[in-house]
Amino acid sequence: MIATLCRYDHAVPQSGMYVSCVKNKPKYSIDSVDHALRLAILLQQEGPLGVTDAAARLGVARSTAHRLFTTLVYRDFAEQGEDRRYAAGPILRSLNGVEPVKNLRTIALPHLRTLVGRTNETANVMVLRGAQIQMVATVECDHILRVGDREGRLLPAHLVSGGRAILARLSRAELEARYADEAQTGVPLELVERIVRQTRRRGFAVNDQATEAGLTAIGHAVGSPGDTPAAALSLALPTARYHRRMLPDLVSALAGAARAIERDLLPSADDRGGSENGSRR
Repeated sequence: MIATLCRYDHAVPQSGMYVSCVKNKPKYSIDSVDHALRLAILLQQEGPLGVTDAAARLGVARSTAHRLFTTLVYRDFAEQGEDRRYAAGPILRSLNGVEPVKNLRTIALPHLRTLVGRTNETANVMVLRGAQIQMVATVECDHILRVGDREGRLLPAHLVSGGRAILARLSRAELEARYADEAQTGVPLELVERIVRQTRRRGFAVNDQATEAGLTAIGHAVGSPGDTPAAALSLALPTARYHRRMLPDLVSALAGAARAIERDLLPSADDRGGSENGSRR
């Protein structure tokens, strides 16, 4: 059983509206719809996929993956290339100019597993999308009571620990560009700047139930100080298990994982001329 202590009425402003940050899987979810949506997210985040790879990622038969791709193609969410792999279609490509993060995810996953092995808490890697963060990958710990998979989720960057860690590395001009329109973001720039100052003083970020009641997370940017971070890492755990005395060990583990990912990202950025999400952006 995967459990997260949280309230279902907890809401935060997003794009001028209040929306819930708690998005656990519905009790009566429709698996075929869920698989199709997950597949669309994979195409948008990671780039082209073959039927076999998609089936493995979704945990379904190849025939099921093929039917899902066929439906996405029909609705312009996907298109098939000459190599028979499927890529994001016109609809997905038009959504906010999202860049593929397959390279980042591939590099980060082994380090996330090491991080979970060291801390026995759930680890995430995420990237900044305007005034939001998107979870690129999650590796869960093996506690019965643990924070579950958040892969693909979009959340307000100023509330999420990894988002705060990235925002703390941005210049004032970059912050103003993302938060100048309060009517659009629902977030005052002054609030973001206050969070940024606190995060810079600490050298890491803390989300103490800002996104979900009962969830505490520690975040650390991936990238050299002075550069725009490529991503951020977080360790998320039930608040009931968290104590401030744990901070030094959690921050040390995060910092070590961030440095290891930075080292692995740099050759990829050089090879690709900095074109993928593994580069400094």
